[in-house]
Amino acid sequence: MASSLNNNGVPESGSGLIVSFGEMLIDFVPTVSGVSLAEAPGFLKAPGGAPANVAIAVSRLGGKAAFVGKLGDDEFGHMLAGILDQNGVAGNGINFDQGARTALAFVTLRADGEREFMFYRNPSADMLLRPEELNLELIRSAKVFHYGSISLIVEPCRSAHLKAMEVAKDAGALLSYDPNLRLPLWPSAEEACKQIKSIWDKADIIKVSDVELDFLTGSDKCDDAAALSLWHPNLKLLLVTLGEKGCRYYTKNFHGEVEAFHVKTVDSTGAGDSFVGALLSKIVDDQSILEDEPRLRQVLKFANACGAITTTKKGAIPALPTESEVCSLLKGA
Repeated sequence: MASSLNNNGVPESGSGLIVSFGEMLIDFVPTVSGVSLAEAPGFLKAPGGAPANVAIAVSRLGGKAAFVGKLGDDEFGHMLAGILDQNGVAGNGINFDQGARTALAFVTLRADGEREFMFYRNPSADMLLRPEELNLELIRSAKVFHYGSISLIVEPCRSAHLKAMEVAKDAGALLSYDPNLRLPLWPSAEEACKQIKSIWDKADIIKVSDVELDFLTGSDKCDDAAALSLWHPNLKLLLVTLGEKGCRYYTKNFHGEVEAFHVKTVDSTGAGDSFVGALLSKIVDDQSILEDEPRLRQVLKFANACGAITTTKKGAIPALPTESEVCSLLKGA
């Protein structure tokens, strides 16, 4: 089924369900930019967690999204569930844990706009999701099943992650993987690399950043050869995001680059999640886009615009754009 196009030649957001699996947490962001965590005079709470950001990004663009994960049965956990609900993300895949808190992360934006993290998870509720707590009916109804790698770090969440992926795949979902590397959470860099790659060949779509590409390949060259060393035979699309330089895409039959949009960057948090949510919302009803280079380029241009807009405001979720905001940027380009 071909999707209808909006006036920028980009498909409308699809109606198929995109299920995002993993962590949702609260980022505490300094009230002033360009300082270390120790120097920050105060912090603002900002809801986050890459899989949850992707779900909200999809919903903001008019797509249909659900989130599967575990939150603490505490004020913060119920606040986060409320934020998903307010943003139109189905919450029937959320569990609450009475014995563990919702995860917290302190995130500072250094003077160069890059981020520094300190996590409070010992253990946090998201790490304690068990396979038997999964809403399998919801997962089976997904057209696209999206996940990261943080849920692979410890049991029982790792087993829940593997089970959810298997159930989604068996039901015919497209599997989308954004490793979203957070080294401070892993016991070692070696373990991170090993576990991130342990589910590599299951994914249909993989998105990595230039930094993750360097980490996973051990190459300091962010080039086609490095990217293609991550290719596997079942992959339909490999994406490498390059920040203000746009993104590269690789399929079985073609590859290329799509330029970024130049905006005044305030905070890069959530830009990659916005990019992924945009891509998934545009292909969920029409996966033939992945084999059609001109249409794929249009979708990636749209996704780049989403990522760019997200960097113009502080925090991930408040900055995720609507379709009309993206169309305005595309028109002005």
